[in-house]
Amino acid sequence: MVSVNTNVSAAVALQNLNSINSNLATVQNRLNTGLEVADARDNGAVFAIAQGLRADVGAFNAISDSFDRAGSAIDVSVSAGTAVSDLLVELRTLALSAADASLDTASRTSLNEDFVSLRDQITSIVSNADFNGVNLIDGTTANIQLLTDVNASSRITVSGENLSLSGSVVTLTSTATISTQAAASTAIATLDTSIANVNNSLARLGTDSRRLELQNTFVTQLVDTLEAGIGNLVDANLAEESARLQSLQVQQQLGIQALSIANQAPQIVLSLFR
Repeated sequence: MVSVNTNVSAAVALQNLNSINSNLATVQNRLNTGLEVADARDNGAVFAIAQGLRADVGAFNAISDSFDRAGSAIDVSVSAGTAVSDLLVELRTLALSAADASLDTASRTSLNEDFVSLRDQITSIVSNADFNGVNLIDGTTANIQLLTDVNASSRITVSGENLSLSGSVVTLTSTATISTQAAASTAIATLDTSIANVNNSLARLGTDSRRLELQNTFVTQLVDTLEAGIGNLVDANLAEESARLQSLQVQQQLGIQALSIANQAPQIVLSLFR
C-alpha cells in the first residue's frame, strides 16, 4: 500500500544508505591511517593490548639507547686503555735500555727525558677517556648499571677500571724515572706488572662490551618482534580495504537511487486524480 503520510520504503532505503555511509567512513579512515584499530572505539580489548605492547617497545628502545651510550663509553675506555698499554710497552723498552751499566750520562739523560714524557702522557690519556660524562678508567666511576628489562628487575653491571699512575693496576708511580741504572731496573719490574694488569683490565672491558652488544642485539630483535605483533593486531589490510571501498561506493550510489525511487512512490497517488 502506498501512503502519503508514511513512506516505509523511503525510511528503509534511508536506513540502508546511512549504514553504507557509516561503513564507507570506517573504511576511508582505515585507509587514511593504515590502522584497523586506531583507538578504543574500534576495538577496546585489542587497543588495550596494543597500547601495552607499545609501552614495552618504548621501554626497550630506551634500554637500547642506554646500551648504546654505555657501549660508546666502553669503546672510548678500551681505546684509551690500549694506548696506555702501548705506552707502558714503550716505557719498558726505555727502562731496559737505561738499565745498561755501560750507558753514558748523556744517553741516560736523553732516555729519562723520553721516559718522563711518555709517563706523563698516560695521565693525559686516562683523564681524557670520557664519554658523556663517564670515565671508566680514571677511578671516578666504580660501575655503571644498565636495565635489561621493562620491569627494572634485571641489570647488567659494567665495572670501572683505574688505569691512573700509582694505582692498583698501573703501579708505575707518577714520579718514576730511569735516571740511574738502579731506578731503571726497578722500573722494569714495575712496568711488567703494570702491563699485565692493564691487559687484564682491557680483557674485562672487552668482555663487558661484548656482553652489552649481545644484549642490545637481543633487545633490537625483541622490539622488531613486538612491533610486528602490534601490526598484526591493529594494522588494516589495505588491499582488502581498498576493494571494500570500491564495493561500498557502488552500494552508496545504488542506495541513493533506491532512496530516490522510494521518495517518488507517493507521487503515484496523484495519477489517480488526473
